[in-house]
Amino acid sequence: MLSSTITPVLLGLLPFACAAPIKTTGSTDPTQVISVDFADPDLLQDGTQWWAFASNNHKTIAAVGGNLINVQIARSPDFTTWTVTGGDALPTVGAWVDPKAGNQGAAVWAPSVSKNKQGQYVMTYSAAVKGKPGKHCLGAAVASQPQGPYTPQATPLACPLSEGGAIDSDNFMDIDGTQYVLYKIDGNSVGHGGVCNNGNAPIVDTPIMLQKVADDGFTPVGTPVKLLDRSELDGPLVEAPSLMRTANGKYVLFFSSNCFATSNYDVTYAFADSINGPYVKRGPMMVTGTDGLFAPGGQAIAADGKHMMFHAGNVGPANMGWRGAYTQIINVDTTRQVVWA
Repeated sequence: MLSSTITPVLLGLLPFACAAPIKTTGSTDPTQVISVDFADPDLLQDGTQWWAFASNNHKTIAAVGGNLINVQIARSPDFTTWTVTGGDALPTVGAWVDPKAGNQGAAVWAPSVSKNKQGQYVMTYSAAVKGKPGKHCLGAAVASQPQGPYTPQATPLACPLSEGGAIDSDNFMDIDGTQYVLYKIDGNSVGHGGVCNNGNAPIVDTPIMLQKVADDGFTPVGTPVKLLDRSELDGPLVEAPSLMRTANGKYVLFFSSNCFATSNYDVTYAFADSINGPYVKRGPMMVTGTDGLFAPGGQAIAADGKHMMFHAGNVGPANMGWRGAYTQIINVDTTRQVVWA
């Protein structure tokens, strides 16, 4: 379904400590890689500056040592040359979070950062829940500048523990200024074993939800709406939502399906005529083998609907090696396909 191909160049995926800034310079084509483990990235354009945020750095620590960073930060002046700063955007987590969830500390995953209507920067993130081993919920934190430090809210934004918890948030502001937070209900955390703990029957739902929020960007308004769920073709799960609105008023929901630890993981998408759906799946967009990528996923689309960042493994299963971050310029055409610009 691609009108052309991308040629991402994986620039020296070598172990790096995150104590010092790391700079990666892109090639002349429109792709770029951050060459440390930078999983589940999110994008924010703030003026002329680009920011990216990613899950914790526990894999880097396991390889080369260093200090645990809950939310990694990278920045770029031009979307081509990126510097991983070595700072932590979320040095303190919410009071509901278990700060010692195994080798990942608070196990902070998949942050999303946006600017609310009040001029504050809002981060949503998932983290381990106190007293609930293996469960994550969704929290929020605020800051006065993109890189933080973010001050966490005391209570979770979304915490459907009976359904498995919540992970993989995405912050979205519609054209009318209404703000939303998307997330995945982590049903596979209460699955019955097999691939990603949800390959054995009965398969548990892993729906992607849309929660309207107040002008602060994190206070829920009303009840969440289910946008889509896994099907047989999606394997054990769907996750990593990222939403955009096209110039002609359609909505494109990017997400990943299948298990991140296998070669079936992908970047895919669905279209809808209204923000609440129904969403019709149209992907995949990228799979293992697309220009040499392994298990691409965890994608984020910027507010302009053109700039995308995603992660992919370099060698072996994605959960065993680095997941470097790539950028790509995309275009959504009138036939409801996503193509490379």
